[in-house]
Amino acid sequence: MNARLLPVALAGALFAAGCSFAPRYERPAAPVPAEFPYPGAAQGTAAGEFDWQQFFSDERLKSLIATALANNRDLRVAILNIEQARAQYDIRRADRLPTIGATVTETRNPGTAAVYSVGIGTSAWEVDLFGRVASLSNAALAQYLATEEGRRAAQTSLVASVASTWLALAADEELLSLTRETLATREESLRLTRLRFENGASSEIDFRQAQSLHESARATASQLQRQRALDVDALGLLVGQALPRDYQAGTGTATVSLPDLPAGLPSDVLARRPDVRQAEQQLVAANANIGAARAAFFPRITLTGGIGKSSKDLSDLFSGGGWSWTVAPTLVQTIFDAGRNRAGLKSAEVARDIAVAQYERAIQSAFREVSDALAGRAFFGEQEGAQAGVVDAETARTRLARLRYEGGVASYLDLLDAQRSLFTAQQALVQTRLQRLQNQVQLYRALGGGWSGG
Repeated sequence: MNARLLPVALAGALFAAGCSFAPRYERPAAPVPAEFPYPGAAQGTAAGEFDWQQFFSDERLKSLIATALANNRDLRVAILNIEQARAQYDIRRADRLPTIGATVTETRNPGTAAVYSVGIGTSAWEVDLFGRVASLSNAALAQYLATEEGRRAAQTSLVASVASTWLALAADEELLSLTRETLATREESLRLTRLRFENGASSEIDFRQAQSLHESARATASQLQRQRALDVDALGLLVGQALPRDYQAGTGTATVSLPDLPAGLPSDVLARRPDVRQAEQQLVAANANIGAARAAFFPRITLTGGIGKSSKDLSDLFSGGGWSWTVAPTLVQTIFDAGRNRAGLKSAEVARDIAVAQYERAIQSAFREVSDALAGRAFFGEQEGAQAGVVDAETARTRLARLRYEGGVASYLDLLDAQRSLFTAQQALVQTRLQRLQNQVQLYRALGGGWSGG
């Protein structure tokens, strides 16, 4: 074969390697309603366009999130998975091109002079006439893109988890401060009640009731200290480094403000969600694997070839040696494989069906997360307002009960009952405010926010 024809033959084989038996990919219809059951904000910036640095305004929280993005081990694993998937894709992509190697040989036969040769060539390169190698390469690319979306999904979850845990810690500190103030008041009340009881000015039941309220406040304080320690540990795990025991999240949740977010249409929201895009890329990969499984039924053609120079004199090899070339195509067609190829195709088709179900489940889960967060947005504000009204009413009741008790109109038990109800109402207000703020964080994540800008 003429040496000038070898590149032509290789180019022709490459040109022919464009056939694919992979099914045409079509995105499955989203198995969710066309609209969310509750509205978002009437106007504002979409969550996907909100960098977390803009959504969260507290500098302490932003510093924690930045540290978590740098140190969190789960996110680090997600990033390493991307690098591994990229390397696998590079391997598959390289399979589509021949591997060129250089050879230097010396051949000696008994009774003859040695023959030296040098050249370049390829060995057993698969000419991808039926798209098997291309399908595997496309599947590897889709898996790589899926891991990238997986990293983004991991980041959105991490940002939301850090913010929610930080808010819980701020609520712990707010409740602990409220409990300490209540405990100090009840200690003074217990002291006065004991004096009145010892001097016969009040009954033992008044003293025991005051004692019970005092011990109850002490128990609540211990419980909150334990919960605060747990939240500090949880936050340290998310951040990737231990936090000091005296770490302060802030002055409480009352001063925290987060932007209200528009919801948009489910089709727009789901297109922004990294976890949904990850599931779709995995579906694309499964679809491409069907093409590789189908191509396995057809002949596999490999090409071994080379071009170089040979000479009986080593010193004359490069200056005066003669040219030589070889082209050795090989065709292998499976005749009997005990059903291996059919089983491989069936496995690939079932894997595609599984990927479809997982994609649809990802969409349904995303829809529910957004719907739940929008429901919280619709009702938490009203609940918080009502609970604030309860606190105002109980504050007034406690003041009036004290005046009535001091005026001898009401019993001490009435005053203690009012104080207990006020403390319970104040605790409930802090908890409701925390739930509203955490719901806003979850709405931000559910609508596709938290991964841009980082």
